[in-house]
Amino acid sequence: MLTQPFADAIAAAEQIITGAAHVRTEQDLVEGYDYLAGSIRAALQMAWAYERDFPFFVQSTGPYTKMGLDNPDTLYFHSYLRPDAEYLVTGKRGTTRDLSFQVLNGNYSPVDVPDSLTAFDDRSIEVGPDGSYELRLGPGPARPGYVHLAADSAMLVIREVYSDWATEKPGTVRISRIDTVGAAPPPLTKDLLTKRYGIAGKMLISRLQTFLAFPEWFYLNLPVNTMTEPRSTPGGLTTQFSSAGHYELDDDQAMIITVPKSDSPYQGFQLGSMWYLSLDYINHQTSLTADQAHVDPDGMIRLVVSERDPGLANWIERTGHDRGYLQFRWQRLARDMKPEDGPTVEVVPVAELAQRLPFHDQARVTPEQWRARIAVRQAAVAERMLG
Repeated sequence: MLTQPFADAIAAAEQIITGAAHVRTEQDLVEGYDYLAGSIRAALQMAWAYERDFPFFVQSTGPYTKMGLDNPDTLYFHSYLRPDAEYLVTGKRGTTRDLSFQVLNGNYSPVDVPDSLTAFDDRSIEVGPDGSYELRLGPGPARPGYVHLAADSAMLVIREVYSDWATEKPGTVRISRIDTVGAAPPPLTKDLLTKRYGIAGKMLISRLQTFLAFPEWFYLNLPVNTMTEPRSTPGGLTTQFSSAGHYELDDDQAMIITVPKSDSPYQGFQLGSMWYLSLDYINHQTSLTADQAHVDPDGMIRLVVSERDPGLANWIERTGHDRGYLQFRWQRLARDMKPEDGPTVEVVPVAELAQRLPFHDQARVTPEQWRARIAVRQAAVAERMLG
């Protein structure tokens, strides 16, 4: 059967899910099987997008194809490249908070992170009064508006980052290989389809193995219920700093995370499951940006991670996850982050929140206000997916 290699990969992927070290409960397994479904969809999409002569952008991850502690505030797109070819990227800048570009030398693997050959944001390119821009990539020498592709360049990744989900609008972007514009790709063959099913199977296994290994590298070696100082994000995205950690909380406990409202254009926080995925950020407030969060009069943002509803604007819902990952990101930076820019963490009884939060009463929300907050999230994500 032509599809047998992919079917075998699915069976092997299920064993990876059921054998994951963190699985303790039925909920863990159910979420793992859902993760598997999204990974199958993504592997097929990525294999069929492996087109370097007639390239196009595909969404690398999204609400239903999650991977790699995906940022709820980010639209991720990628296109494959040949290092010896020239490409033209054209687009129109939206009103989102950040737009960044990164050339990678390969895919993530279970033992390595791909090197970033070039990483920059739209401050490095000329954007017209109407938001239009163009960027060329190829083997020639680097110059303004032209990105040199090294011999092992493999992929262009674009990230578009929201801070205010309710008002910011995405831009548009397309890519073409300059010497194939106006031509057409050859017709499909059985050999090509056989190859693509095989590639999809390899991508599926690699995707699962890699992002189960990631937390071991960057999170689980840290003391539980702590977060690191801000540091440059691994993987070469030079415009981003991050702070990471992992938590384990009882239902009568709350984690108070206190962080200054940053002067960076984008500041965001999220929870992740033990599968190294974002939690449901559409129907629950499992993430917050600085623009979405309540800022106390002293300029600090105080987030409350808990299972029980504390009636506060900055409640981060655990949604039944007593263990998971904590992540801050700061992007479009004009300076390096310092330790004092980062978070402090305190675990307290939920019953003591009113005493532990200095501006507790000012941060309260009614059930009706909370439903309105969730409605904004639902509408914003629905609009993004249509866009």
